[in-house]
Amino acid sequence: MAHYAFLNNNNVVTEVITGVDENIIQIDTDGTQVGGSTEAWEAFYGNFRGQVCKRTSYNGNIRKNYAGIGFTYDAARDAFIAPKPFNSWVLDEATCRWQAPTPMPTDGKKYYWSEDDLIWREVTNS
Repeated sequence: MAHYAFLNNNNVVTEVITGVDENIIQIDTDGTQVGGSTEAWEAFYGNFRGQVCKRTSYNGNIRKNYAGIGFTYDAARDAFIAPKPFNSWVLDEATCRWQAPTPMPTDGKKYYWSEDDLIWREVTNS
């Protein structure tokens, strides 16, 4: 199964649907061929909805990240990018994911990001 994201005029994802795999070819009611490639299905769904449509994938091998509602499609990077979680975080150009200024500790404890202090704080049960 393939997944497709619909974009508004600002390239923000408004909806993600399950659609036809890109290699499927169908014949429309007027006898024209539909599909056969990612671009053909993007055009088909986009024309049907009147919105730009882009293929996305769970494993990230298409457009770097699986699209979610509120994500932005960046045409220059050909990638879906999540909303920026904190002002201090920067975009990793290779993954198109937001990164904290310092890595989260990997000691098995739970942490949350403190934007006020720009550090990871341990979650306590108190």
